[in-house]
Amino acid sequence: MPHRTTIVLPPGLKQEAMERARSEGISFSDLVRRSLKKELTAKPKKKKPGQTGDPFFDDHTVYDDDGPEDLAANHDEYLYGGKQ
Repeated sequence: MPHRTTIVLPPGLKQEAMERARSEGISFSDLVRRSLKKELTAKPKKKKPGQTGDPFFDDHTVYDDDGPEDLAANHDEYLYGGKQ
């Protein structure tokens, strides 16, 4: 027996999915199930060398630079453009 699951979708994505389901003559639930099944049966994307698979930690634009040496002491200046 299927299990009920609640997901949160951005309004635009839900609207687009509802329109697609309607145009295909299927329920929104069927479209979600088919889409999820298609995604899960697709060949997994290979990780690039040095990547963890976590998009947060793999964002090297953030982690390749240590930032200014005085960041801890002067964070207000960097965040707000002046000490508050």
